[in-house]
Amino acid sequence: MSKKKKIYKKKGNVIKDLTRKIFKILNEDGNKSFNYKQIASKIDVNDTEGRNQIIKKLGELASSEKIIEGEKGSYKINAVRKYHIGTIDLTSNGNGYFICDDFENDIFIPSVNLNKSLQDDIVRVYVYNKRKNSKLEADVVEIIERTKREFVGTLQMNKNFGFVIPNNPKMYADIFISKGKLNGAENGDKVVAKLTDWPDRSKNPFGKIIQSLGKPGDHDTEIHSILLEYGLPYEFPKEVEKEAENLPIDITSEEIKKRRDMRSDLTFTIDPKDAKDFDDALSFKVLENGNYEVGIHIADVSHYLQPKTILDDEAYDRATSVYLVDRVVPMLPEMLSNGVCSLRPNEEKLTFSAVFEMDEKANIINEWFGRTVTYSDKRFAYEEAQVIIETKENVIPADISLTGEAYTVDKSIVDATLKLDELAKIMRAKRMKSGAISFDRVEVRFNLDEEANPIGVYFKEAKDANKLIEEFMLLANKKVAQFIGKGKGNKPTNKTFIYRIHDEPNIEKLESLQNIISKFGYKIDTQTRESTSASLNKLLGDVQGKGESNLVETLAIRSMSMAAYTTQNIGHYGLAFDYYSHFTSPIRRYPDVMTHRLLQHYLDGGASAKVETYEERCKHSSRMEELAAKAERDSIKYMQVKYMQDHKDQEFEGVVSGVTEWGIYVEILANKCEGMVRIRDIKDDYYIFDEKQYAVVGQSTNAVIQLGDSVVVKVKHTDLERKHLDFELIEH
Repeated sequence: MSKKKKIYKKKGNVIKDLTRKIFKILNEDGNKSFNYKQIASKIDVNDTEGRNQIIKKLGELASSEKIIEGEKGSYKINAVRKYHIGTIDLTSNGNGYFICDDFENDIFIPSVNLNKSLQDDIVRVYVYNKRKNSKLEADVVEIIERTKREFVGTLQMNKNFGFVIPNNPKMYADIFISKGKLNGAENGDKVVAKLTDWPDRSKNPFGKIIQSLGKPGDHDTEIHSILLEYGLPYEFPKEVEKEAENLPIDITSEEIKKRRDMRSDLTFTIDPKDAKDFDDALSFKVLENGNYEVGIHIADVSHYLQPKTILDDEAYDRATSVYLVDRVVPMLPEMLSNGVCSLRPNEEKLTFSAVFEMDEKANIINEWFGRTVTYSDKRFAYEEAQVIIETKENVIPADISLTGEAYTVDKSIVDATLKLDELAKIMRAKRMKSGAISFDRVEVRFNLDEEANPIGVYFKEAKDANKLIEEFMLLANKKVAQFIGKGKGNKPTNKTFIYRIHDEPNIEKLESLQNIISKFGYKIDTQTRESTSASLNKLLGDVQGKGESNLVETLAIRSMSMAAYTTQNIGHYGLAFDYYSHFTSPIRRYPDVMTHRLLQHYLDGGASAKVETYEERCKHSSRMEELAAKAERDSIKYMQVKYMQDHKDQEFEGVVSGVTEWGIYVEILANKCEGMVRIRDIKDDYYIFDEKQYAVVGQSTNAVIQLGDSVVVKVKHTDLERKHLDFELIEH
């Protein structure tokens, strides 16, 4: 195995994807047996702890008869066992893939073999070679668990029955609705249909309408459809709202006595202009020895959100707030999220804090974690703090001010802001030197009118004020995780905790990224972990401000592993942290609430919590975060299509952001809206897809349109329901 192949195998104390790695080795030669030492050598594990993990995993696989134990502790694949359990991932063309730890790669399932299984269903499959030396294929023989039963779509009525045409292109079958199951829905309505049955001889599943959302194209109807498509709520049950309203909110003297009182410390918040829930605040004090005491104060949601209440159950089910273009769907009722928990100015608040003594070089001299009571002296918008950082002055002009009027800031707050900015820049420089990757992406935002129609597009980018807050939140998250997870002598404590992990990049994905960016003259070096992160940062810096920047940044992000919550720490590659948790946003993230509870439990001397319980909660939180991200992306696509409806006669410069056999995708430079030019609509030649060049090639002229090319397009068709834009190619 080459050095390049080794660098992404293991990090920290848990071997990532160990099952898949074992099966990859055993599948290389089904007749050969391997012992734990040979397997350890092949995956570059050379420590006792890692070998013990391999021994334990081999025992588990043997007991479940996935592998066979032979003589002298050697193992090989169970050749008889061709049935496997895993999940379904469907494509929009009706085929699917079987995902299972038993195999290194996902296994293709042709549409005829799906056996009525749907996206994310847990299934049992039979795996086989269709032809000798061909790739494996799978046949679904049993649906063990139907993961999703409710689908958003449009009702199309016939005389005595109807069909719901699902929004999701991965749902390949329309849902049959009998006349008695319409629940008042009318032809053309957007509805939520629930699967009730799928008879053996029926091409279509049977269902019933459980909710009518309104007419397609109506704004609220479409936004609610996006949320419900991913099983996300858009309102709170009345009993949850009632429980929130009945919470005792007074801060008693008895409660204050239990906490560190930091109300007299200079404290302020820095948030977006339109923020209503303030999770975090910073306090600042110059100590007698010349060092600085910086407090990172987080809303103590866990004080109000008690386990085994309907309020906590609802927060856990949601797991995250959802940020759509025109609204926030909060994890907690407004009374908590925007009221009692929010660190609003000039109000005493219960907080959970990480307090650090730092020197001029941002070294941590002392640290303290615990519950506090604080008082925010000032609320800043990012733009206001940015003025202080850039001008070093205390005057906030009217066009920047939250109030719309110019005002002066107290000198103590100006001095604190400038010193915190200095410390943040030192911490960021250290982090980047350690191998952190800087994804400072420009985000698309919309100016909306009173009816939430998009009337303009602007780009949001992180400036020094944003990065100031980011660095101190990262510091708190890292140090809390270290405090619990890192014992004496850098050995893990094995206490159950909530970690935010990010695995190292997949080498194949990085190689694919290299193939694409080479078209633009860029290169990444994947020889070592250090060279990989350094060259990725150089790449992201080099593309800034160029037409291909969004494309390259998107591809670079896709080459990364997905971050997730788990009790099994492997570190955070993108941040270059060995220990990392989420502690700083409990108003909008349930894992932060769990982190607060566990931290207090250990501060009180409690024993290690039950790992199985928290691991299940981590998986749920990761899953809900993924669904929320999809809903957020869909709301942006919806707004982009809605915005472009009013610009059909306008020509736009764009860049080719994707190439497929059916067309090219173009991203407009001025607003980052993406649409498709279908190959059949390119009139100057007959074009064929060339996969190797990431291009389409004209058969008569040999004209090439490839990834990254500059083009001019015009809107041909907008489809709000499908959130899709079709472009006409004007010039290439």
